[in-house]
Amino acid sequence: MRMDTFSLVIFGATGDLTQRKLFPALYNLCRENLLPEHFSVVAIGRREKTQEQLYQDITSAVKQFSRENHINQDQFEQFLERFSYYQLEFNNSPGYAELKSYLEKQDRRWHTQGNRIFFLAVAPEYFSVITDELHKHGMATNERSWQRLVVEKPFGQNLHSATTLNSDVRKTFAEENIYRIDHYLGKEMAQNIMVVRFANTLFEPLWNNRYIDHVQISLAETIGVEGRGPYYEQAGALRDMVQNHALQLLTLIAMEPPVSLDTESVRDEKVKVLRSLKIRKEDVVRGQYGSDHAGQLRAYRQEERVSPKSQTETFVALKTTIDNFRWAGVPFYLRTGKRLPQKYAEIVISFKRLPGVLYFEQEDLGPNVLVIRLQPDEGIYLQFNAKRPGTPSLIQPVSMDFCQNCHNGFNSPEAYERLLYDVMRGDSTLFTRWDEVEYSWRFVDQIAQWWEEDGGAIPVYASNSWGPQASAELLKKEGRDWLRFIETEV
Repeated sequence: MRMDTFSLVIFGATGDLTQRKLFPALYNLCRENLLPEHFSVVAIGRREKTQEQLYQDITSAVKQFSRENHINQDQFEQFLERFSYYQLEFNNSPGYAELKSYLEKQDRRWHTQGNRIFFLAVAPEYFSVITDELHKHGMATNERSWQRLVVEKPFGQNLHSATTLNSDVRKTFAEENIYRIDHYLGKEMAQNIMVVRFANTLFEPLWNNRYIDHVQISLAETIGVEGRGPYYEQAGALRDMVQNHALQLLTLIAMEPPVSLDTESVRDEKVKVLRSLKIRKEDVVRGQYGSDHAGQLRAYRQEERVSPKSQTETFVALKTTIDNFRWAGVPFYLRTGKRLPQKYAEIVISFKRLPGVLYFEQEDLGPNVLVIRLQPDEGIYLQFNAKRPGTPSLIQPVSMDFCQNCHNGFNSPEAYERLLYDVMRGDSTLFTRWDEVEYSWRFVDQIAQWWEEDGGAIPVYASNSWGPQASAELLKKEGRDWLRFIETEV
């Protein structure tokens, strides 16, 4: 896909996302010669900042957060020249008229032809304000050039607010020009899910309820809210992780083969999964982290700007099913939480046990397991059974492990590199379409309503534990356990 010349306009350029993710990703794309000859970046923030201060911020961000250890100084200086800073209060309507003139000036300087990517690295309450001003001042007409909008999660706080926000944004940008980011879809192994499924006869014929016992998706974090108390009080783990990351990974695992790999065909199949999800109240577990057993880590209610009576969940575990022919009877277990013992993200596909094993009397055979690991070390792990050496008939589990990051020193691109690159090319396959957002909110809102109706005190789990005991019981009552393979040696 050909890449046009463009200007990247970042609203919220002084924020943490821009420093940690966007600036380093742009430099890595530059190092890989993946940016067009003519491009520019306009960094917009509310605070006063000189051009020299902007350069210092970019330099610090790249040195600290880029996956590339070495900076080519000549290349980096040319890279910096493409950046400029523009101070703007997002609610200041007259300021947008001046912004329009400034962007037109940058177009002439860098020959970017009016093609623009507006990246909203700001709080959701500014989405409608900014897009409305862009519309009023004629900066998003898509007439003689193209304009695209990139928005970060959360896209709304529930279905109602998401619908309102979508309606506001659609007044300015058509659906095909809206790129709703879920950075998990930019991870290399998330992109690899469809390849593993559809490019291997080893797996695709077995990818159904005849052979798969259950699926687990775990997104575990060791940190707490890290100063993000006000945001987390509004979001919680359900909205922050399940509504987007966990459900998006589930759709990639469970979707039917698309008729082609074009954007809309893939998205159509993902939506079918979300529409088919079923869940029961008794199959949802929530919890909130307390202090650790040693008393060294503070509880969630002791975090800055968190209510001492907060009922916000920092942990969610649930079982859902998919009401279609392929997956009937197969449970999908989702788990995410903060202050857990290990940080990792992986998908576990556990295959059914054999009803009997010829020639062998051993009964405690482990299941065949396929693990797609997203972090810390992206890769694929396969566990199967083989004869123990030196014995006539004992069977033991053995494994094959491919670590993508470790393999031959391969340095996997960061998620934002791939996502920014796709926006530049106009490829929205790895971004969520509105109906995906809609049906994921329908699923999550049902759970939130149950909790609101319940009104009971939220269970508290110790920091550095694996969450409330009810999470383990969710699987144990069906003869299963949460599985973890991140400690397996390569």
